[in-house]
Amino acid sequence: MTVATGRDIARERAASGPSARRGAGKPGKRSPSWLISAFQLLIFLALLGLWEAGTRLGLINAFLFGSPAGIFGKLVSAISDGSLFVDTGVTMMEAILGFAIGTVLGSAAGLGLWYSTFVARVASPFIAAINSIPKIALAPMIILWFGTGLTSKVALAVSLTAIVALITAYEAAKDADVDLQALLATLGGSKSQVFFMVVVPATLPAIISTFRINLGFALVGAVVGEFISSQNGLGHMIYVASSFYELNTVWVGLFVLMFIGFILYRVVDLLEAVLLPWKQASTSQSIRL
Repeated sequence: MTVATGRDIARERAASGPSARRGAGKPGKRSPSWLISAFQLLIFLALLGLWEAGTRLGLINAFLFGSPAGIFGKLVSAISDGSLFVDTGVTMMEAILGFAIGTVLGSAAGLGLWYSTFVARVASPFIAAINSIPKIALAPMIILWFGTGLTSKVALAVSLTAIVALITAYEAAKDADVDLQALLATLGGSKSQVFFMVVVPATLPAIISTFRINLGFALVGAVVGEFISSQNGLGHMIYVASSFYELNTVWVGLFVLMFIGFILYRVVDLLEAVLLPWKQASTSQSIRL
């Protein structure tokens, strides 16, 4: 004889309720990806068209805000002389290295804190203190410590990404299924087995979500480092152009940074599809209300 729990009764009522009879909650058809991309492109082109029309009609000051036509001209010029490829390559290298090192170290440290509650409690105020520091304020010191080359920009990107990855990984590890951990321990599993078979898989969705946040932070760290001291990079290009009030060149740098962020974001999506196929399958289902 089985005793129905409150959760079972609620589930049965929900299944037989009016909303179920009306067919609510049924999976709906997703809009085709090409249609979504077409709408996104139309919105982008419409914004550029309004911007260009505003500058030509005198409603928008082209000197202060630039213009799409001027931006396109500067883009073609930067591509022709090859400077855009050099600057983009430098910034991407700094950002990707900072992202990879910071995320790996931070995630490993956060997962490591799960092993010892004592160490986690001792480290907690220090983590909170480090997290409260605006990392951009460390930029001048990092430049002094590591010089004006690649290392300082990577170090700045690491300082921005590592703490985020650490906190996210530790919080996700604490939220791992306790019942599943207890079951594995009851069956004779060691702490290492519980860690690798329960805790790590449970934290993967949160860690991969952190990738998306840290991509932006890594780009910020690289660009800020280039603002302070550099000879190449998109940050250097933006800083020099803004010093001469060349707003169109500044916009070129900003649009290229947006494009880099978009490409890296898509790479994370592909990585998530490979590592977490079950999550992709669940999020691909839409509900028709």
